[in-house]
Amino acid sequence: MSIRTPHRTPPDIAVQDLADALWDAVAVADEYAATSVVLRALDEGVAPESVLLNVIAQVQGKVGEEWAANRLSVAQEHAATAINERAVAALSVHPAARTTQDRGRITVACVDGEWHALPARLLAEVLKLRGWHVDYLGAQVPAAHLIAHLHRTDADAVALSSSIAARLPTAHAAITACQAIGVPVLAGGAAFGPDGRYARLLGADAWAPDARAAADRLARQPLPRPQPDHQPIDDLPHLDDQEYTLVSRSTTSLVRTVFTSLEDAFPAMRTYSDQQRERTAEDLAHIVEFLATALYLGDEDLFTWFITWTSQILTARGVPAHSLPPALTILARELKDFPRATRILEHGIDALTPHHRTTAGNSA
Repeated sequence: MSIRTPHRTPPDIAVQDLADALWDAVAVADEYAATSVVLRALDEGVAPESVLLNVIAQVQGKVGEEWAANRLSVAQEHAATAINERAVAALSVHPAARTTQDRGRITVACVDGEWHALPARLLAEVLKLRGWHVDYLGAQVPAAHLIAHLHRTDADAVALSSSIAARLPTAHAAITACQAIGVPVLAGGAAFGPDGRYARLLGADAWAPDARAAADRLARQPLPRPQPDHQPIDDLPHLDDQEYTLVSRSTTSLVRTVFTSLEDAFPAMRTYSDQQRERTAEDLAHIVEFLATALYLGDEDLFTWFITWTSQILTARGVPAHSLPPALTILARELKDFPRATRILEHGIDALTPHHRTTAGNSA
């Protein structure tokens, strides 16, 4: 008869050493070394949940930080994330991760358009370890597919994940659709704000800042099921002005107009390579997308955060960020009949030029 080694908690072992070892493997794209770190830790009795959250999740956070600082390329970031996903997969089939799933059933899914699936996968694995039957649907799940799945199952709740705030209008639709068929929603991920403000605004039944907190919340007490005649309270009356709808539908034409005007303001752009032109157009599209999201939420601070973050990312990559205020000025000129959009853009310009205020009504 074999005696199973009890799982150790983080204070009992050098968890940071494990995270450092995993980072060393991930940083050089060594998939075999990475999975070996995880499997060896489990063999030595480290609790699977600690490996997931104190090792793999910590390393994935560093991957994001290194990408933002331009110390990892996009390709390297993708490779590192894929290796961490393989490490999670290896952990999930290890004998130490086997549990009796008798608590209930949870569906875990990412919002449509959200391709950052690892946070949701980590939550799914933690919930399995805690005794839940989990239906993990992965990245970019359209609301219609999510609802079709819920009709075929008897889920106690949906854990909905989103890392990108621009996906919040889509998240709102998914939350409302789930509640309409009587399934409560626990929202999580960076998109919902560090304090869950957007989860509350969009009517989620609960919010958690991370996988451990989400698992704790679901274990504490069941989320109350919405009644069949549940009608979400409309907490977004500002949408009556149609600014969000009109801006979001005009993204392509707005990007084209701003791009052309920037070429006139910065003739050097005419010599850009195809790749540079494509990246500039993508940056402009993200700006319009976050502007639309700020309009949807009625939150100017979201756009200000995004535009200052974009400036930092461009600077880290050696790309002059001085074209951002003129781009916002041109965009504001195109949206001069949209008072909320104009105000949001003005605040963004102020955030980028704190010592030389430029109003959106002035030319660059």
